[in-house]
Amino acid sequence: MRRTTCLQSMETLATVLLKPGQADRIVAGHPWIYSASILRVTSPVADGAVVQVKDHRQRLLGVGFYNSKSKINVRLLSNQRVLIDGAFFEERIRSALALRQKHLPEASSFRVINSESDFLSGLICDKYEDVLVLQTSALGMDQRKGEIAAVLQRILEPRAIVERNDVASRKFEGLPVSNSVLSGSFAGELEVQLNGLFFRVNLLEGHKTGLYLDQQQNYSLVGKISAGAQVLDCFSFLGGFALHAARAGAAHVHGLEQSEQAVATAAENARRNGLSGKCSFEQVNVFDWLKAQTATKPHEKVIPRFDLIILDPPSFTRNRASIPDALRGYKEIHLRAIKLLKPGGTLATFCCSHHIDTPTFQKVILDAAYDAHRILRRTAIYAQSPDHPVIPAIPETEYLKGFSFEVAG
Repeated sequence: MRRTTCLQSMETLATVLLKPGQADRIVAGHPWIYSASILRVTSPVADGAVVQVKDHRQRLLGVGFYNSKSKINVRLLSNQRVLIDGAFFEERIRSALALRQKHLPEASSFRVINSESDFLSGLICDKYEDVLVLQTSALGMDQRKGEIAAVLQRILEPRAIVERNDVASRKFEGLPVSNSVLSGSFAGELEVQLNGLFFRVNLLEGHKTGLYLDQQQNYSLVGKISAGAQVLDCFSFLGGFALHAARAGAAHVHGLEQSEQAVATAAENARRNGLSGKCSFEQVNVFDWLKAQTATKPHEKVIPRFDLIILDPPSFTRNRASIPDALRGYKEIHLRAIKLLKPGGTLATFCCSHHIDTPTFQKVILDAAYDAHRILRRTAIYAQSPDHPVIPAIPETEYLKGFSFEVAG
C-alpha cells in the first residue's frame, strides 16, 4: 500500500525544469536551485511543497522543497524519486547520528544534523546532553518540524526539544521568529560537558543554539599549546578556549567579551571547574581594548605581554558586499594582537565566515604581520569539528578555518 501511495505521490508532483547549462552544479552535489536557473514549473505548486527537478532534456535531478518567495526556489533533498515523509527523515537522521558516533564517540553534546552537510537543507539540530535544539531555516522544513521532532524524539529520547528559530535567514524564506519548547519540559538553563569541562548555558537565549559546538575539537587542540603561558582570549564568549587553556596548565588566562551576561557566565563556568584562580574575564569592546593596549607615543614601543593570544570573533560578513570591511576588521585585530605577542609567542586565530576563504584569511594575517614587522611561522591548521561535516561540492558547508602561528622574528 505504501509503495502504491509513494508512486501516486511522485506522479502528481509538479516538475521544475532547469535552463540549459544549469544542471551541472546540481549533478555535482549542490542542493540549491536559484530562481534564475529555472526554465519553468509545469503546474501550480504551493510554497513548501515537494517538487521534482529535471534538466532541460527532462532527465531527473531529484526532489526537494519549493518556495517561490525565496531566492533559493528549490532545496534538493535527494537525487532519487523518493517520498519525503517520516521514514525519509528517520533514515537521514540515523545516518547523520552514525557519522557523529564514528568521529566523536565520547561527546555527549554535538550537532546531530548540519543542514546541507547531512543532505537536509534548512534543518539544524544540536544535542546538548539530554536536550535537543532545533532550527528550521527553510519553509519546507519549518512546515514539517512537528514530524521531524517526532522522529528525533523516537531516535534520541530527549527530555525536551527546543525550537530556536530566531536566525535572520528565516526572513528570506518568509518565516517569522519562533522560539519555544516543542516537546517536554525545559526552563532554558543547562550544564553541558565539553571535553570533560562543564559549561552553563541558556538554550533559549544567546548566540547560535547555546554554544560554539563547531570549536569542540579546537578547544582541546589550542589548550595543548597553553602550558605555562600568559594567555589572552579575545571574544571569549562563555570561556570555551579560556577554560581549556587554564586546565591545560596556562599560567593565567584573561578573557575579553562584550556581552555582560556572557562574561558573568564565563566566570561562573571557571568557578564550576575549579579554574577561577587561573582565569579573569573583562566586559569590553575587543577592538577598543586592543587599540588601547597598543597605543604608543612617538618613539615608544609596545611591550609584548602574552605568550598566546586567541582570536575567535563572530563573523564580520553577512554578505559578499561586506567582505572589504570585514577584511579591514580582521587585519586590524591581527595587527594589534601580533604586537602584543612575545617573541616565540603563538597566535591562534579563527574565521567563521564562508564568504572569506582560507587563502584570503591567511593573507590578511600575513599582511598584518608585515605591518607589525614580525615574521610568522605556521604551526597548525584548524577546521570545524566533524559534527559539522564539509561537502566540498557545497562550499557553504566549509565556513570555519583557523591557524596557529608562532612569532619567529
